[in-house]
Amino acid sequence: MDRKNLEDYLLEENYMTETDLKRVKEIQIASDKKLYEIIIDEGFISEGELTEILALSTGFPRVNLSKLYINPNVINLVPEYLARKHIVLPIKKDGNSLILAISNPYDIFAVDDIKIASGYDIQLVLATKKEIQKAIEAYYKPYADMVVNKTNNVNEELEEAEKAPVIKLVDTLVHQAVKKNASDIHIEPQEKNVRVRYRLDGELTQIMLFDKALLQAVIARIKVMANLDITKKRVPQDGSFKLTVENHIIDIRVSTIPTINGEKAVLRVLNRDRFLLSIDQLGFNKKQKSCIYKMLELPYGMILVCGPTGCGKTTTLYSMINHINKSNKNIVTLEDPVEYALCGINQMQINPKSGITFANGLRAILRQDPNIIMVGEIRDRETADIAIRAALTGHLVFSTLHTNSASGAIARLLDMGVEPYLLASCLAGIISQRLVRKTCIMCKEEYLASENEKAYMNVRDENKGLRLFKGKGCNSCNFTGYSGRTVVGEVINVHSAHRKLISRQANLQEIDKVSRTFGYEHIKDNALKLVQSGITTFEEALQVIFQESLE
Repeated sequence: MDRKNLEDYLLEENYMTETDLKRVKEIQIASDKKLYEIIIDEGFISEGELTEILALSTGFPRVNLSKLYINPNVINLVPEYLARKHIVLPIKKDGNSLILAISNPYDIFAVDDIKIASGYDIQLVLATKKEIQKAIEAYYKPYADMVVNKTNNVNEELEEAEKAPVIKLVDTLVHQAVKKNASDIHIEPQEKNVRVRYRLDGELTQIMLFDKALLQAVIARIKVMANLDITKKRVPQDGSFKLTVENHIIDIRVSTIPTINGEKAVLRVLNRDRFLLSIDQLGFNKKQKSCIYKMLELPYGMILVCGPTGCGKTTTLYSMINHINKSNKNIVTLEDPVEYALCGINQMQINPKSGITFANGLRAILRQDPNIIMVGEIRDRETADIAIRAALTGHLVFSTLHTNSASGAIARLLDMGVEPYLLASCLAGIISQRLVRKTCIMCKEEYLASENEKAYMNVRDENKGLRLFKGKGCNSCNFTGYSGRTVVGEVINVHSAHRKLISRQANLQEIDKVSRTFGYEHIKDNALKLVQSGITTFEEALQVIFQESLE
């Protein structure tokens, strides 16, 4: 948009009148400012509005720098003096191109200077001048000052950990993780540097590398926050701390282990506002939710949530427990560890050193006059037997199992040595679930399914126009094509037909067949429906549910 077009646009959209424009031009003659700068200074249009106008007219994407975390290696591609001179900021490498945030897309001198200095082709995105200046202060200054000497002295480590740059680095890593909805922060010493990765939507993504000279100070800072012993470097340690980020209370669980390159730390990020969800927010479809609500109306019995590690079992359990949390119910949980403190619920943590195992803890809970019991996981026959007997004696028992399907949960308990008639009598419901990444709605695009995809989805040959969706990658999804996750599930209310099969130890195929006759959807079929509706992609369904990849 040249000057003339900008003037016309502002007049047509009633941002200013002809008289206003004349006065602005008079001011420009007496100054060395650009016309648009005076228009902003005089309050006719905001800097943000101008950036949006430029984005529409040029086709360059508009980015929000406050929601991005930029790798210092990318920042270092553009010298600080050039970034400040032209008010630009490098934000990402994309092959042979460098994506550059700029406020004036027509500043060809800035683009040429950055291209020569970096050696990369330049792709432009737009941000306001103030946003870029603020980002320059945030990204250039901290890393320029971070020079910390190696030391083995504890007192010196504490002194280094308290230095502002290290504190700022740790705080930035945590705050950015919260903003990006990361579930974990991995701080991993390598041979020559330290790698930081976030787990975003279940996948680890490298965020930055920093100088290995900073490692001891960073680990010391984290240990101080988590109330760990900074003198112990050769043994694993666990701790936790709380902080507030943008009015949200965040629980951070810290784990450190010694590696050959130094101590590694993993910080589990638990956002209370996002962790405790209602059943309607979990992502189950209408029929599945109806089945879950039916389970929760039962006065007694056993309800199992199944799936591999990291599939959201604990979140589902907490949602169900919280739904039935009433003042007239005594609810006790036995967890390893306690993920989140639930108001009004008695939570007990496993502690083998004190003799509190799942079996011993469950025995103790049964002497506490409970109505509802949640056992974090059934790992052995002893725990299974106690949990089953509790369900048979008038308690509603919730627990988890590491199995791949609903029918697989039955087989696992029978393999543990549980008596078939006892399991058949107490089992009330089974939920098998996974988490799949959702297609980014900002860059979602349609495409024709391949023959391989149609074969997996049981599409007939004559239907040649099957259209699926995928994300091409954008700033909103960190160029992954995915944003957020949802549940893929199989939810079964146990019927008398199931109980007969369990009693005679029928095989998985027979149990599955009965479930289908009652209209319960297999987890694979549920996943394919999500693919067809564009909620997730075919590749994601293959990876998470089918455990295969495209040829």
